[in-house]
Amino acid sequence: MNSTQEAAQEHQESGDVVVAVTGCPKEDARTVFDVLRRSFVSDRPASDTPEDASDTRPTVWTATVDVSETKAAPAPARLSVPVMVEAQGGYWAVDRLRKQLADAFSVRLVGTAAGDQEQEIRLRLESHRPA
Repeated sequence: MNSTQEAAQEHQESGDVVVAVTGCPKEDARTVFDVLRRSFVSDRPASDTPEDASDTRPTVWTATVDVSETKAAPAPARLSVPVMVEAQGGYWAVDRLRKQLADAFSVRLVGTAAGDQEQEIRLRLESHRPA
């Protein structure tokens, strides 16, 4: 196997998913990252609070989570507005992330882009509606 094939196989088997959150107040971004951090290993420590980078342009907050192992099932979480999330990683990893988010939020798939080894999805998250 050549180094390109080895790198592709390693990435495909990786549980890393890059997550970008946008279109929401920083408090809602924090809620999404808190759910992800309780569910998976994340590169964002609990003390890392999202901050607005600009008053005139939208802010995009990012994190990388490893979905190889689930730490805990998330409880429903409250958002003040709908939140857009983009997730990029291997197919099974992105699917696992989406399913975990669906326990905490109402999740709607609004876009996908697929490659040989990975995919990118765009999700719209909202608070679960009361029964």
